[in-house]
Amino acid sequence: MARPYWSGQIQISLVSFGVKLYVATEAKSEIRFHQISRKTGERIRHQKVLSSAVEDAPNDAAAPVEKDEIVKGYEYTKGQYVTIEPSEIEQLRVPSKHTIEVTQFVGIDELEPEYLEKPYFVVPENDVQAEAFAVVRKALQKTKKAALGKIAFSGREHVLAITAPADDKLPGMMAYTMRYQEELRDPAEYFSEIKKVAINEDSLELAETLIKKKAAKFDPGKFADGYEAALKELVEAKVNHASIPKEESATPKRGKVINLMDALRKSVSGEEVSVTKKKPAASVKGDQAKGVQKEGISLVKPPATGRKRKSA
Repeated sequence: MARPYWSGQIQISLVSFGVKLYVATEAKSEIRFHQISRKTGERIRHQKVLSSAVEDAPNDAAAPVEKDEIVKGYEYTKGQYVTIEPSEIEQLRVPSKHTIEVTQFVGIDELEPEYLEKPYFVVPENDVQAEAFAVVRKALQKTKKAALGKIAFSGREHVLAITAPADDKLPGMMAYTMRYQEELRDPAEYFSEIKKVAINEDSLELAETLIKKKAAKFDPGKFADGYEAALKELVEAKVNHASIPKEESATPKRGKVINLMDALRKSVSGEEVSVTKKKPAASVKGDQAKGVQKEGISLVKPPATGRKRKSA
């Protein structure tokens, strides 16, 4: 098993037990790019150098600065820095470096997705901690609550939400670092100009029917990175000196212009539609009679196969 990312205590009032956190995600991309000189084909290397060396002799290769010579520095005034040693950072007085003190519990449904950042697996530190761990896990599971506390790592203190999976086949817990409120932009700045419209009840009922028709249990295994697959196809073609696959130019499909109600009805019945902008039915018919093409909701037939590619 990988080394734990963080080890310490979870403290809930007078209850305390040791845990280990493991990063729950990993990069799966098989394609890795390097920077290459277009002229020579050699790989470009980045080196840390003194800014003064570059300023004094911009055309000369500057001597690299060794890793052990580099420390963190804070610019308190223009061009003036105070240096911070790694040992000084290690000795910062931050209790959450070692203990997650749970300050409150909230309903799972109160954890808004935009605040969740990165997932971690939580396991008991050892067998001695297993009983307290299991009791707290089961209590969180039964009450459908998440425990909130703080944890310090990676140069900052994070809000942490600890939850228990509903599936007892997974005996561990999950933890999620969360964003602070000030890190999220004010949604009112983006949503305030959205035009308010009256909702037609018949249209709403059809939309609900369409959602129910396409509803299914979430299966993350059904989704794959199509961009990664296309990159791999491109790389393999270049390695094998084959024709480079290219996507056909996106030509919008045009069909009969219909209104939202008809688009919903036909979607529920199985026909595909593309919606761009609603137009009253009478107005659309009048424009068609005059031979004028207007923006609207276009009815298109679903493609018989997947997206086609052509070779260059």
